Amino acid sequence: MPNPPSRRDLLRSAAVLLGGLAALPRAAWAIGGRPVRGPHPDPRPGITAEKVLPPEALGGDADVMATFEKVRGIPAIVDGIRCHCGCADLAGFYSLLSCYEGAGMARYCWICQGEGNLVSRLHSEGKTLAEIRDAVDARYG
Repeated sequence: MPNPPSRRDLLRSAAVLLGGLAALPRAAWAIGGRPVRGPHPDPRPGITAEKVLPPEALGGDADVMATFEKVRGIPAIVDGIRCHCGCADLAGFYSLLSCYEGAGMARYCWICQGEGNLVSRLHSEGKTLAEIRDAVDARYG
């Protein structure tokens, strides 16, 4: 039977793990901090919700399905919002709307979900895109 790892082995492993995390691009993780804020994108002309994941792709979570449905109703607004979880710095991500498409990062990310819900609520209150951006930045930026 092998010997259990020593305290020194555990500390060495932890240091290697933390060093590896530190080497990741800031956009790839948001543990204990927020990514650097950048400008909000311009909504793309003619953008639709056709790529937003359908309810059957969301695993049955009622809250997540409700958030995706809200985003599906206002794609041109959501497309003008920068996501502050860090994904905006990753290839293939244009706006918060991107988090609800493709792999559907928003299925798991509470920041993407929170931003989607905030944007939807403010839009339903009649806020302009500029006012919505300011509110998103104040809360998540």
